[in-house]
Amino acid sequence: MTAGSTPVLCGQVAERVWVISGPRQWPRAAPDPRDLAAAAGLPPWRAAERLAGRAALRELLARVRPQLADAEVVAAPGRPPRLTGAPGVAVSVSHDGDAVAAAVALDGPVGVDVQQVPDRDHDRLLRRCLGPWAAEAARWPREERRRELAWVWTAQEACVKAAGTGLRGRPWTIAVPPHATGGRWRDLRWVSLRDRSAVPLSCAFHDPTDGLSAVDSRREKRG
Repeated sequence: MTAGSTPVLCGQVAERVWVISGPRQWPRAAPDPRDLAAAAGLPPWRAAERLAGRAALRELLARVRPQLADAEVVAAPGRPPRLTGAPGVAVSVSHDGDAVAAAVALDGPVGVDVQQVPDRDHDRLLRRCLGPWAAEAARWPREERRRELAWVWTAQEACVKAAGTGLRGRPWTIAVPPHATGGRWRDLRWVSLRDRSAVPLSCAFHDPTDGLSAVDSRREKRG
């Protein structure tokens, strides 16, 4: 998927966990008045991000839990968003550049992250995020190196969002192998939607089960 030019991506990533992603110019007729109020006073670019994220979240809710599509979304500073009147339902929103994503989980915390591939190298960030794989990654072609950094970061960021810590949780310390499609961190499972989205997009959610499923051990081959 190329944000801004292709249809919205929406799908189930695990039992009772769904993700939606698409362009920032979200195809929704009119924003919810409460979302407009929440965006009031923000810088124009930030307001556009906020409204796109809320629109994506409401569309996902309309598809998987229609009775919650009009619920009030509360977002306290430094805290993940939540739905008023739906304590068992967790939600997450992400945006970067022209891409926006949202996730909904019915049985525990959830985090979603979308990232555009950077247009320049970030060697220091590459070393921090890829850790033991950084030396190998440094030898890859530039485009692959940048793309893998974005994919790895989405998985790391999704995990700390689901944990409710954000950057305070030091996402770069989470071991995410390059080209991986999924794995576990603490009591969370993360999935990178490599087979569905051209824009790096990952989701993390609560999964108390022991062991790894096939998706965790599968590795996407480099072209």
